[in-house]
Amino acid sequence: MVLARQNPVAHRVLFISPHGSYRAAPFVAAAYALGLQPLIASWGEHSIVSDFAQGLGLPPQDRDAALGLIQDDARRRGPFVAVIGTDDSTTELAAMACAHLGLPHNPIDGVHVARRKDLARQRLQQAGLRIPRFWIIDLKQPLSNQVADVTYPCVIKPVDLSASRGVMRVDEPEALCPAISRVQALLQTESDTVQRDRILVEAYIPGEEIAFEGMLWDGDLQTLAVFDKPDPLEGPYFEESYYITPSRLGSVQLQAVVEAVSQACAAYGLRQGPIHAECRMNDQGVWIVEVAARTLGGLCARLLKWGTGKSLEELVLQHALGRRKDDVQTQGGAGVLMIPIPAAGILRRVEGIGDAQAIAYIDEVVIQQRDGYELVPLPEGGSYLGFIFASGPGPVEVEAALRSAHQALNIVIAPLWRAVVVD
Repeated sequence: MVLARQNPVAHRVLFISPHGSYRAAPFVAAAYALGLQPLIASWGEHSIVSDFAQGLGLPPQDRDAALGLIQDDARRRGPFVAVIGTDDSTTELAAMACAHLGLPHNPIDGVHVARRKDLARQRLQQAGLRIPRFWIIDLKQPLSNQVADVTYPCVIKPVDLSASRGVMRVDEPEALCPAISRVQALLQTESDTVQRDRILVEAYIPGEEIAFEGMLWDGDLQTLAVFDKPDPLEGPYFEESYYITPSRLGSVQLQAVVEAVSQACAAYGLRQGPIHAECRMNDQGVWIVEVAARTLGGLCARLLKWGTGKSLEELVLQHALGRRKDDVQTQGGAGVLMIPIPAAGILRRVEGIGDAQAIAYIDEVVIQQRDGYELVPLPEGGSYLGFIFASGPGPVEVEAALRSAHQALNIVIAPLWRAVVVD
């Protein structure tokens, strides 16, 4: 990813991004497509990635200093027309920067609540929305009293991780404390003390799961896409796999999803920008699993171009510029398979890629992990082997093509042998 020569006439847009984030490149490309001049602000130092190396270096763990640097850059080199956080970890700082620069933004408290699963559950409960019973566990305190009234099956979650990392289903009391210890070990590398010391336990919600992508315009929620997740997500881990659009839900169910997500946004205090939500549906109605003030992650965002004619990143930038895009009526269907990691070990090779790509309606097979890379499955891992994209006459044909393409792949994984030092 290489920044083009500075254009002094172009409007400037700032992307606040963790160093090396895969989300940065699509945002930079979208900025150039719209005639904007992008700048990346990141905490990385001595980066070999040119966009980050040529960008604005921010001091880690010091938001006041970071905001000062952003304001100083705007004074010296010209104002920003938008400031966008590319990832969960940067959305709060982006909202703060917008507030300091006088740009439209979500309330900072609302962005914070959307990031934190424990606070989000409390806010939804206060608003009277449909949520499962939940328990907030303080890992610094003895567990016995805190988990005494937990019901089963339940799901344990870190309060501030994404991509289903650390999320596990527990079916019986004897398995809860060992599962909590497993999540606690995963969290020891996190710098935030709240993130390390607190987890959420909630009653398991049975039912069909969907994903929702939308855009808030001063509190008005616009639907961009609704994705079916045809594989049952019942645990013990909750790895995402198939996303298929348009959804095969009926119009009444779809309207119920929009209403539930809109109510959750209002409960959090969100009013502007992209919304990514996960919901479950059963006989009782729509249950909010998550509502995040950010875009859909990974390469899956490509699917928005099929439904809207624009990349998701372009839509986010157009929103920041106040350019609302009308809904687009499309024919056919599109989908993606986030290729699961089948086992831990060292990736040797992926066979059958050509056969998978030759299947009707398959658009592309993308293998992101390289040979020799250590594969770590959920719940400790947080990445996918790659992605398979398809488009065709309808969602049924697209799903069938994705399943056939996945079956055509042979993923060769070697065991990982770790050296043990004996004194």
